[in-house]
Parts: sequence; C-alpha cells; structure tokens
Amino acid sequence: MNKESNTYTFTFAVIMVLVIGTVLAFTSEVLQPRKKQNAADKKMIDILSAIGVDATRTQAKEKYAKYISSETIISNKGEIIDGSAFNIDVLFQYRDKTLSPNDFKYPFYTAEKDNQTYFIVPMAGTGLWGPVWGFVALEKDYNTVYGAVFDHKAETPGLGAEINTDIFELPFKGKKIKNYLGEFVSIEVKKGGAEEGNMHQVDGITGGTITSDGVSDMLFNTLKVYDNYFSAINIVNDTTAQLINTNNINMQ
Repeated sequence: MNKESNTYTFTFAVIMVLVIGTVLAFTSEVLQPRKKQNAADKKMIDILSAIGVDATRTQAKEKYAKYISSETIISNKGEIIDGSAFNIDVLFQYRDKTLSPNDFKYPFYTAEKDNQTYFIVPMAGTGLWGPVWGFVALEKDYNTVYGAVFDHKAETPGLGAEINTDIFELPFKGKKIKNYLGEFVSIEVKKGGAEEGNMHQVDGITGGTITSDGVSDMLFNTLKVYDNYFSAINIVNDTTAQLINTNNINMQ
C-alpha cells in the first residue's frame, strides 16, 4: 500500500484509534477495583473525621472497624431498611433526577469513642458551582453536634471552598439542632455572622453566601429526617426508663 495515499493515512488513523481505545479500556478496567477501594478509604476517613479521628488510607479500614460499631439505613419516614449503609452514595442519590427525597435511603453510622456513643449522618446538597456534601456527628442526646466535616466539587477557592477548612467546621461543635422546647430547628450558616450565644447558628463565609445557604439547606433537609427517627427512639427509651423505675419502686 502506498504510504503517502489518503487510504493508507485513513487506515492507519483508524487502527491507532482502535488500539489506543482498547488500551485505555483495558487500563480502566484493571484500575477499577483500585478506584473503588480508594473511594471507600476516603469515605471511611471522612466518617472518622466527624468524630475527630484522623486516619490515613492505609489505616482507614482498621480504624473504621475499631470505632464504627454499626451501620443503619432508614427511609424518609424513619423506618429501618435492610441493606448496606456504607454502599449508599448519598451524593449520587441526591443528584439522581429520577428520585424524589421520599425515595432516598438515609444511612447513618454509630460510633464508639472514649466510652461515648455518636451518630454520624452523611448529607449532600448544592453549592454555587456544584454539589457539596459532608458528615455531621451527633452526641447521644441526638441534639448536640460533636463534629462536622464538609467538602465540595467546584466551589470558589478562598470563598465557598472554605467549607472544608477548620475555620468553618470547628464552630459546629457544641451547636444544637433543637431549641429549648425540643423542636427541630437545624443549624443555620448565618450571613454576616452568628448571633452571640445562638446555639443554632455558625458564621457564614464572607463572599460565599450561596455556598453558605446551600450548606444551611443541606443541613435542614437532611437532619430533619434523622431527627424524626431519633426523636422516636428517645420516646421509646424514656418510656422504657420510666417503666423500669416504676417496677423498681413497686418492688421496694
């Protein structure tokens, strides 16, 4: 074949495209298990970070097994669902336009650290330029925030991207998702700064109002579902405790 002909050039180009495509497809397939493991390790690290436990990728699995005692899935109505909580991708679920919030599955993770129990809630929402997500750890009262970590895909550096810094995350510690009447109010990322002494607000990000509002909406829409479930558990626990106390008194 004449190497200077158009036919030769076209044939050569087609062969190269096929060869390169095959190599790329093969490489992607070979690397797929590693990609999945890396994603799982990153998720474990983020979950542990919500309770203040640092871990590297090589430590993630071991520390996750050490601190996470159980995984649970609930429905939008607070009913327990069978399945693997860890395998639920709340961000993928949030962005799936074929699903409504009523169809979502809501996983959470029970952690034991220093003889204390915490409940770690994953969440996803919308920032200015793309999705935002995070994990919030609640104390055993189902009300007080023990820790929070957030991340984003494409928020503006120095502005909305500040949600994954200690300056933004640390003030969540000690905040309450219920008011003094026990009513759910969530936590607001307040533009202009949180009101002094307000247990339901943290400072918003200067120049990152839309991202701040997105985090506020994410917190409210997610935590209200879990609050319904946790409140029901509290009622059962309180009733059980009252029955035990009554029986103890009657036996005296």
